[in-house]
Amino acid sequence: MSAAAEAGLRRIFAVVDLLIDAVDEETLVPALLPLLLGAVPGDSIVWTPRPDPADRPLTLPADLLSPAGWEAFARHAPADPLVAHTTLGTGAPMRRSTLQTDREYHALGAYPDVYRPVGAEHQLAMSFPGGYVNGAPRSICLAVNRSGSDFTDLDVFAATLLRTRLGHVLNRLAPPSPAPAPGLVTRRESAVLALLAHGLTNQQIARRLAISPRTVDKHLEHAYAKLRVGSRVEAANAWLTRGDSAQLAS
Repeated sequence: MSAAAEAGLRRIFAVVDLLIDAVDEETLVPALLPLLLGAVPGDSIVWTPRPDPADRPLTLPADLLSPAGWEAFARHAPADPLVAHTTLGTGAPMRRSTLQTDREYHALGAYPDVYRPVGAEHQLAMSFPGGYVNGAPRSICLAVNRSGSDFTDLDVFAATLLRTRLGHVLNRLAPPSPAPAPGLVTRRESAVLALLAHGLTNQQIARRLAISPRTVDKHLEHAYAKLRVGSRVEAANAWLTRGDSAQLAS
C-alpha cells in the first residue's frame, strides 16, 4: 500500500474513532467537520440538516457564506442537479462533474452568487439518515468544496465508507420517540374489560354491573383508545395479555 493510501486510511479511521465515542450531536459535529475534510480533502465543507428549520447549516470555515449567500442558495437550489441528487435521489456520494459539464455548472444561477465566491469549482456531495426530530425522520446533506483539482475515485470511495457509519451514529444519537405507553384504564373500564374477556355481551355486562348498555359502550370506547385496539376481540386479547390490575387509574 502506498504512503498516500495509508495516510488516507488513517484519516478515515480518525473519523470512525470519533463516531464510536460520540455521545451527542451537539458536540460531535463541530469536531467531526475538520476530520471529514481530512478524510475527503477539500477547502470547505457544509453540513445541512433537512428538514430542520431550527438549525442553520454548519460550515467549515464557519463564515463560509453570508446571509445573502444562503438566501441565494435557497432561491437557486431547485434548479441545481447536485442538490436534487441529495434531496430526491439516492444520496450516494456524487461529484458534480459526474452530473454536468463545467459550462453547465457555471451557467447555474447559484454559481456566481454562491459557489464561485467560496471557491467551489469542484464539489462532492452526499446525504444520509440524520436521526429523528420531533418524531419525524431527518436527513443530512454533506457537501465538500474544492478550488483546485476535481475529486478522485478514492475520494468517492472514502465518502462511501463513511456515509453508512455517519447515518448509523446519527440514528443512535437521535432515535425516534418511543411510542406512548398504553393509557391507564379506570376501575370501571377494567371491570367491563374483564367481563368482555370472559365472553359476556354488552347486555350481560350491563346487567352484571348494574349500568346501561350505552354506558358499557362508552367504557369500551375509552378502553379501546387506551389499549390502542379497534375491536372486541383485540380488546379482550390485549386485556388478557396485560393481565395486571396495576394498570388502573384511580
